[in-house]
Amino acid sequence: MRYFKSFQRKQLQETRRGAVTILAALLSVVVLGMVAFSVDVGYVLSVKEELQRTADATALATVWDYGKNMVDKVDYQTSECVARNTAQTYATCNKIANGGPLLDQNAGNSAGGDLVFGFVDDFYNPQMTTGNASPAKPYNAVRVLVRRDSTLNGEAPMFFGRIFGLSGTALHAEATAAIIRDVKGFSTPHSGENIDLLPYALDLETWNSWMAGSGDDNWGWDKEAKCIYEGSDGWLEVNLFPQGTGSPGNRGTVDIGSSNNSTNDIARQILCGISAADMAYMGGSIAFNDEGKLYLNGDTGISAGVKDELAAIRGQPRCIPIFSEVNGPGNNAVFTIVKWMGIRIMDVKLTGPMSKKHVTIQAAPMVGPGTIPSTISGTSSYVYSPAVLIK
Repeated sequence: MRYFKSFQRKQLQETRRGAVTILAALLSVVVLGMVAFSVDVGYVLSVKEELQRTADATALATVWDYGKNMVDKVDYQTSECVARNTAQTYATCNKIANGGPLLDQNAGNSAGGDLVFGFVDDFYNPQMTTGNASPAKPYNAVRVLVRRDSTLNGEAPMFFGRIFGLSGTALHAEATAAIIRDVKGFSTPHSGENIDLLPYALDLETWNSWMAGSGDDNWGWDKEAKCIYEGSDGWLEVNLFPQGTGSPGNRGTVDIGSSNNSTNDIARQILCGISAADMAYMGGSIAFNDEGKLYLNGDTGISAGVKDELAAIRGQPRCIPIFSEVNGPGNNAVFTIVKWMGIRIMDVKLTGPMSKKHVTIQAAPMVGPGTIPSTISGTSSYVYSPAVLIK
């Protein structure tokens, strides 16, 4: 009897040891599965993050390159073709899992493609639409889809997942970037930086004539060397120093900021731009109303007292307001501003006879912080926001 009980105890112990062994083996499989799952999930999330980074960078670079070429007077069709190549270049540089991804170029610009050029008409409701671009309305947005799937770039591979029959997973990331082409005005930038806005206005009549092809071509801008040279470059110049504004005692200077602008204030704004303190006097923003108009008080005009400051910024992009009418004399003048224009000063002479005085300007792209988008086209020329992600 004693022997039988000892045998039973031995059998029970062996059964328990076997159960523990089986349980340990099962737990090992579960733990191995969990480790495998976590490793694969971590890798997939890493690839997904890299896909998004690449989509963001590619969209920003592509829309900026397209806009830059349009500003440089490259026709819109060539600009689009070049920008598509730029997209592939930036995607290749932003590697995903140590490999530069290929993009479906979507040369036909199908709305459902991976690389789509289009329009964002309302930046407060940034929905991109597609359509045919034109010189009058070039694209201002690009949507990029970067993917790894069975048809392009291959699925993101699984490592331990293969044990369970999972060889890979399809992933994609999308980004849309745009630039503001139609500017309503400016608000104080979040960074607090100054806005390169000159306190000098050009009359609409001169602007219309200028845009229609009237002007001189005596100065050039070398964009590679970033310098001005004497000679033709295909970009027309006009005189910002007005021969008459219709306002006695005023020659185009506007107050942006304190109504007590002195020559020192104007000199500061010429050299450094409009400060946050200046913008505070304007309520934090300077923009067209619902009728597309902005009213600015006048000053006594461009004087020889700031000729050195104007000469010091030759070649640098600046924005100027365009006015349709002015009422009142001197400091009491009120300018009706209807457009913004990006320019660079090419030459300055504010001494000698009135007929010899000039501040010669040329159209130039001005990229400004704090730009307020307009839902109406034609509110600005050569004034843009930086490229921004909108989706």
